[in-house]
Amino acid sequence: METQLKLGVPKGSLQSATIALFKRSGWKINVNGRSYFPEIDDDTISCAICRAQEMSRYVENGTLEAGLTGKDWIAENRSDVHMVADLVYSKVSSRPARWVLAVPYQSDIQSIEDLNGKKIATELVDYTRRYFKGKGIDVGVEFSWGATEAKVVSGLADAIVEVTETGSTIKAHGLRIIHDLMQTNTQLIANHKAWKDPVKKAKIEQIALLLKGALLGKKLVGLKMNVPEADLEKVIPLLPSLNAPTVASLYQSTWFSVETVVSTSVVRDLIPDLLKAGAEGIIEYPLNKVV
Repeated sequence: METQLKLGVPKGSLQSATIALFKRSGWKINVNGRSYFPEIDDDTISCAICRAQEMSRYVENGTLEAGLTGKDWIAENRSDVHMVADLVYSKVSSRPARWVLAVPYQSDIQSIEDLNGKKIATELVDYTRRYFKGKGIDVGVEFSWGATEAKVVSGLADAIVEVTETGSTIKAHGLRIIHDLMQTNTQLIANHKAWKDPVKKAKIEQIALLLKGALLGKKLVGLKMNVPEADLEKVIPLLPSLNAPTVASLYQSTWFSVETVVSTSVVRDLIPDLLKAGAEGIIEYPLNKVV
């Protein structure tokens, strides 16, 4: 029996972000030139590069046993796979992306109902057809090989369905968003047969655990500081933490060492408040993983 887990790494925009995430998680994936079979420093895993759009089909049929792809492409292919873990990451930001309906700024189209009898260009063809059919709106949906925004600007389509994280690229092309069809993020998926194999299931669960830990660690930092006993009750209430701050007395001193983990989004406002409350020698340090 093949004991190595056949893992799919998404090609294209997610590839670099995925390899970086695995590195934070403890695995080094080395892509050699144009090879579709990168090396990984784990003898129990073999990797293959695969387009995210096709990943779920290959995981479903067993060509790959696990892989990373978007919820959007799983829905597009209607793939029967085991959904192991939500992993919100991309090359741009750490938030889910959206598939949106967009039209030119000057278009008379204001709602999805106004698209009845119109033409839409998108890469997400089957899902878009099913979506509008479910709404009872008759639209023509054509596949776009790329540069989808240009299709509607040049008059080749009345609207587009495109993926975006910030909406800035769509606005830059002179388009406006009138409707959201789907929110998507990266998924770690598994083949049902592989998921029933205890050895491979354990490996997939290990990957999921550490990938999620690396993503959480990216959003948090550690803070360490010294606080005099007299100011301890002023400093502690300021500190958010996963559970509670760690407080330890300093050797032969009336001072304490205080350590905690906080969100990166609050640090710039928190540090000045801690200094005012009496904390000194504040150290901020990154976290590789939080499990």
